[in-house]
Amino acid sequence: MFLIQNLKLPFDHSEDDLKKEIAGKIKVNIDDIKQFQIKRKSIDARSKNRICFVYSIAVTVNESVSVKVEVDNKNILNYEPYGYNLPKKMKKMNARPIIIGAGPAGLFSALLLAEAGASPIILEQGKDVEARAVDVKSFFSEGKLNEQSNIQFGEGGAGTFSDGKLYTLINDKRTKKVFDVFVEAGAPPEILYSAKPHIGTDKLREVVKNIRKKIISLGGEIKFNTKITDFKIENEKVVEVVSASGETFQSDIIILALGGSARGTFELLFKKGVAMQSKAFSVGVRIEHPQILINKAQYGKFFNNPRLWPAEYKLVHHSKSGRSAYSFCVCPGGTVVASASENGGIVTNGMSEFTRDKENANSAIVVGVKPGDFGSDGPLAGIEFQRKLERLAFKVGGGDFMAPAQLVGDFLKGKRSTVLGSVKPSYCPGIVLGDLNECLPEFVIETLKEGLGSFDKKLRGFSLPDAVLTGVETRTSSPVRISRDERYCSNVKGLFPIGEGAGYAGGIVSSALDGIKAVEVILN
Repeated sequence: MFLIQNLKLPFDHSEDDLKKEIAGKIKVNIDDIKQFQIKRKSIDARSKNRICFVYSIAVTVNESVSVKVEVDNKNILNYEPYGYNLPKKMKKMNARPIIIGAGPAGLFSALLLAEAGASPIILEQGKDVEARAVDVKSFFSEGKLNEQSNIQFGEGGAGTFSDGKLYTLINDKRTKKVFDVFVEAGAPPEILYSAKPHIGTDKLREVVKNIRKKIISLGGEIKFNTKITDFKIENEKVVEVVSASGETFQSDIIILALGGSARGTFELLFKKGVAMQSKAFSVGVRIEHPQILINKAQYGKFFNNPRLWPAEYKLVHHSKSGRSAYSFCVCPGGTVVASASENGGIVTNGMSEFTRDKENANSAIVVGVKPGDFGSDGPLAGIEFQRKLERLAFKVGGGDFMAPAQLVGDFLKGKRSTVLGSVKPSYCPGIVLGDLNECLPEFVIETLKEGLGSFDKKLRGFSLPDAVLTGVETRTSSPVRISRDERYCSNVKGLFPIGEGAGYAGGIVSSALDGIKAVEVILN
């Protein structure tokens, strides 16, 4: 088997065209190809007159001609499929391992432990994904927030109500395990080869439920509505966790798979002496454009061709001030969603379904902030910085979770917005037009303005005066990092912080990988 890389064809090619190109690259006849499989597929739209698909293809040829294939270690390589295997040498468990949190890090660590026969228990403060969806829908339509069941808390974690983006720059063979699990659980097979794979929030809910069922079928257990209110530590070792209902769970292996919004648990761990530090993250706004504008900017005259998926973008501007503004979590054909987890605060995020067929494209446009910006010291200073901005946005929006918004044209002029233009904002429960200067720091505002000017030169129409900015985006990553050693253990023996909330990941795939690697260490 061989891997052909950087195989480029016009986007409207046929399957026969692809076969001919494969055969030509490795200098064999088409009949000598036994089978081929797409391993990666991306769009090259740098030339608007010749948009191409770029492939990596695994191809098997007849043995009689395989010796003739010239391997150059650049575009044609020998290829051997990778299969994930659990560590052969496994530690005997003294008690069932406990996992706190049912986001991607928690689910994947539980799945591997269950596959190893360790019968893990997941404790999740939110609800299962079906009940959680009901609470989220109620929040969108009525502005009634359930602080234990919302876009941040519940089965699947915050990513369940986003785009289900699986794009990662991490070069780790274990990613195949992550993608295989998702496909087995019902995710679209094209995530296995798409350069920027996504599942979509509509499909991801079913995928998460099926992963839960598999964990249970292998001897695992999941307890929802179970908020942890105490950790019992003896001789610098964790021995027990206690829930809000008074139920206790004893184990010498407690995996902390917290989300970045688990503020109450961060505060509890800090009081218990678990070492942690504040860390940098980013804050800003959501921007909405007509999806057709982004398609035209990226695809030119082919903007409405059905073979090209809804266009997205990646933009960054480095200011002379030393700060940067950049796009983050782009949701083509999606909506801006209310993502608060505390009453009295506004938080925005983006969400797309698998088809990405809504009218608007949205993304976060954010600016990096670091501990020196927080206005106070200590590991939890970043949390208070987030809260301050979220509460300001709630006040500016007039309460009832209406979000403050401003047109790009008015924002750049420093003018309060009073009337919408051609872009209809998608945020529910609704927006209040005004001035975003009232809920973001001046250095963030100024860097955002610079960034918008720069982005417009890179992507035509990005600073469309009628484009809508909705505030505030504050939960881009965890504001805390819980210290751990090379064995994934914190300063409290038996306490293993993993994933995004612990400060070691930045998305679904990286969180899942962190959970897998932690379990490998624990099993050994």
